Amino acid sequence: MRTHRQKTLTEQLPDHMFHRQDDSADEAFYSSPRMVNHIDDATINEITRFYQETLKPEDELLDLMSSWVSHLPKDVTYRKVTGLGMNLDELNANARLDQVLVHNLNKTPALPFSDTSFNAVMIVVSIQYLIRPFEVFEEIQRVLKPGGRCIISMSHRLFPTKAIYAFQTLAPKDRVQLVKEYMRQGGLSEIEFIDRSPDKADPLWIIQGISS
Repeated sequence: MRTHRQKTLTEQLPDHMFHRQDDSADEAFYSSPRMVNHIDDATINEITRFYQETLKPEDELLDLMSSWVSHLPKDVTYRKVTGLGMNLDELNANARLDQVLVHNLNKTPALPFSDTSFNAVMIVVSIQYLIRPFEVFEEIQRVLKPGGRCIISMSHRLFPTKAIYAFQTLAPKDRVQLVKEYMRQGGLSEIEFIDRSPDKADPLWIIQGISS
């Protein structure tokens, strides 16, 4: 008797869900620095607390899709923190970064780092802007050391013209499932969802996976 495999969420989604309203060059959109926080202070503090609980001082970190803040705990010095983002002024304003690179993941998903370079890769409230997420997560798996962590922090705010349609139309639980599928197809394991939403503030949904 033939059994039918249930389709994953990404297989059920039409291709246009990975498109966006504004498909012009990202370099133009991000040409001006935005020195603002895009989520509430209480939500930012919860990200910092999670990093405090999870990351170690001896870790080498990659802040992917980085900006002028990394939300790392102020009283911890890490071995090395690399920031990869779209605006050089923002990256240079981030005092936690030891190395900065301007790099457009939507144009070139390949990360300019050697295999097994990092103990953790973090993306904070930016996952919704990736139009080639599966390629990016294969790269995240490649640059992570065995047992390294990928930590994705999500909320509900976004630039609507640059976010893919999936993150504008799917319910929060389905957005979480979508990011879990990014991780699974990228080769990460032990994938878990952690709700760290503070009261009366922007929600905080964390998805974490471990490199094999």
